[in-house]
Amino acid sequence: MDFEQARFNMIEQQIRPWDVLDQDVLDALRLVQRELFVAPAQQALAFADVELPTACGQCLLPPKIEAKALQALAVRPGDSILEVGAGSGHMAALLAARGEWVRSIEIEPELVNLAAGNLARNGVDNVIVEEGDGLAGWPSGAPYDVIMLSGGVTEVPAVLIEQLKTGGRLFAFVGSAPLQQGVLLHKQADGSVMRRVVLETLVTPLRNCAAQAFAF
Repeated sequence: MDFEQARFNMIEQQIRPWDVLDQDVLDALRLVQRELFVAPAQQALAFADVELPTACGQCLLPPKIEAKALQALAVRPGDSILEVGAGSGHMAALLAARGEWVRSIEIEPELVNLAAGNLARNGVDNVIVEEGDGLAGWPSGAPYDVIMLSGGVTEVPAVLIEQLKTGGRLFAFVGSAPLQQGVLLHKQADGSVMRRVVLETLVTPLRNCAAQAFAF
């Protein structure tokens, strides 16, 4: 399989038609080799517009969903980033391609090892994968410029809002079947949160997603 051609087709046929035109995002999608973050048997499907199972009931998000979230978050050089749900490590690698460092919190030990191994093999050295319940955040590294929830939740936990810097951005897939909203939360100087719906989709929920909610 010609992975470079498949990557080009993914960007031109899936990503751009979804109005993802931010050059930084497109560059990250070219740089991070998606096919190396899936099982060898799945590589032919790495660029398809589908969720791909990783392990422990979790999935790699479809390419256009990852791209849309990245564009909404507008990651900048120097940003400190928290990811909830490491999965295979692919989303962390995309975030790390632009930000200063990423701490990715994963509740499943098998996925901690999978993500850390994939990131190391791909030379991504500004991501730390930690075992824990990311829906409780990671206070020792807070506050964060960016928080990405790489799976579905019924509500956004209040503790994650508290761990955002003023001006920080959080992306989450909120709701339950049959439809979720991909929402961007932007923390204001007075502590309030602006909310913008970016997309509608349905993704695999994170474990323990019925955590304490933030009402917005």
